Amino acid sequence: MPELPEVETTIRAIKKFKNQRLVNINIYNRNLRWEVDKNLEEDSKNQIVRDLRRRAKYIIFELDKCSLILHLGMSGSLRIAGKNENFFIKHDHIEFLFENEKIIYNDPRRFGSIHLTKNIDKHRLINHLGPEPLSKDFNSEYLYNLCLKSKTNIKTLLMNQKNVVGIGNIYASEILYLAKICPFKNSFELTLKDCEKIVRASKKILNAAIRVGGTTLKDFYSADGSPGYFKFKLNVYGREGLRCKNCKEKIVRENINKRATFSCPSCQS
Repeated sequence: MPELPEVETTIRAIKKFKNQRLVNINIYNRNLRWEVDKNLEEDSKNQIVRDLRRRAKYIIFELDKCSLILHLGMSGSLRIAGKNENFFIKHDHIEFLFENEKIIYNDPRRFGSIHLTKNIDKHRLINHLGPEPLSKDFNSEYLYNLCLKSKTNIKTLLMNQKNVVGIGNIYASEILYLAKICPFKNSFELTLKDCEKIVRASKKILNAAIRVGGTTLKDFYSADGSPGYFKFKLNVYGREGLRCKNCKEKIVRENINKRATFSCPSCQS
């Protein structure tokens, strides 16, 4: 699933459509994770895109009279094409038509979704979200107070979008490795210093991933066609049985909530 760096990379690739007119939206398959609103095309046509931004893992199109919320799901991606280009790829579900170009949403597994709302902050997908991990609101004091009240392990806490947004399975493993914290450690056992390490590691890992375009593990490509390269910098994720780059202990793979979790038993405690 595209995580924060992949979505941020996608936003930057389509940023040129800000202040352009969204002429129309063509929907070829309404049966995504949730069925697409039957009024979406009519209610969004011929509006100027006032802003294009990311909130958590959502892509937000701020239009004149409403907002569109797009989630890429587990396998979704965007690509840019000429407006009159007729090249069709299997699983192309939605086209956003502008005056000269179009953005095409492709999603083989159809776990993504698109929604129209008049009040973005009150929408059910947005109103419960925690702070952005790269913002000042995500700091050691905030995380420490969360941990004090938590009964779960730290990896699960970090992946809960109500606590902090955009951190998925790949980056949670990488963040905790850099912070030298065991993913199974009870959150309430963490000290303020531990939380400082996690916050610092979160910002460092996510910024590094954004700089190189996200992580290509299967088929992630940015909307401009460029692949993510962060996989070459992964320290633990997907490296089960390989030597830790720091201590040479073998990386182990275990499951947390049925999700593969990678860590170094020597470096992380």
